[in-house]
Amino acid sequence: MVSYTWTSYFHLPYFTPSWFLLQSYDILRPSFLCHPFRPVRVTMLSGWYSSLADSTPVHLCEQLLVSVQEASGLPWWFSICVATLSVRTLVTLPLAAYQLVVISKVEALQTEISELAKRLRYEVSVRARERSWTEREICPPARFQFKKNLRRIVSQLYIRDNCHPFKASLLVWVQLPLWISLSLALRNLSLDQSGKNMDQGALAAGGALWFPDLTIPDSTWILPVCLGLTNLLIVEVFSLQRVAASRTQRLVLNTVRGFSLLMIPIAATVPSSMALYWFASSLVGFSHNLLLRSPSIHRLLQLSTPHSTSPYRDLLTAFIAKYHK
Repeated sequence: MVSYTWTSYFHLPYFTPSWFLLQSYDILRPSFLCHPFRPVRVTMLSGWYSSLADSTPVHLCEQLLVSVQEASGLPWWFSICVATLSVRTLVTLPLAAYQLVVISKVEALQTEISELAKRLRYEVSVRARERSWTEREICPPARFQFKKNLRRIVSQLYIRDNCHPFKASLLVWVQLPLWISLSLALRNLSLDQSGKNMDQGALAAGGALWFPDLTIPDSTWILPVCLGLTNLLIVEVFSLQRVAASRTQRLVLNTVRGFSLLMIPIAATVPSSMALYWFASSLVGFSHNLLLRSPSIHRLLQLSTPHSTSPYRDLLTAFIAKYHK
């Protein structure tokens, strides 16, 4: 699941971001009169957003969306879904599979790292006795030597198996900018600020069902609610993987749950084209998440650690056990 985008009230009447709500609170306070330079800050943020919305990646995404619609001849709502499915399948799905491979290799190394840590701890204690350190002197030097050598050994193992944990974050560094660029591209197209010579009426009449006009927000809130529920479902499925989550992990999960709920009112203030893209992106991401749990995919990727042969049944059982008490 992806996070949230940024914008400025002065450029997009349909989009009121969370940070702008905080800014509005400051502006409405009487103390704002005592800060004559605060409007400069808003102007700077506005200029920053304008630069982002007019950047090359956003314009490339605009061209992609327009090309898909013109080449397919499909309605705009369907073209957005097709473009979303294509981008996520061709770009982010391979990265998600690579992330799974890296994580599997890192997990497979944990046993070896644990054994090496025990051996290293023993060697450090032997070295401490050779140097005749007293009981008070032994702790800081021994602890320092242990951590230093353990980091070196673990780094060598990561290099040996080509599985540095940072590589697992590659998906986020690609998916988040892509999500922001496509969102801003749809915003520009919806507000006729893209500079493309396209028929604005085609997008205005390119919706379906309860959202016939893609250039205005979904007044029924159906798309925003579907988006929020899908994001919450993704979070809950992820949480079921962890039998005993730590305090930090629970805090992160609760924070993401809060962001998923916050996305509902945000999605209700943007053009329906953006809300539709967000919903389609989350839905495709959830489908890919389920696909990557398949034992056939695990065999294809030759994962280093064993996984369940019935992941979907296990997921359903864990879901029922957690929520049906």
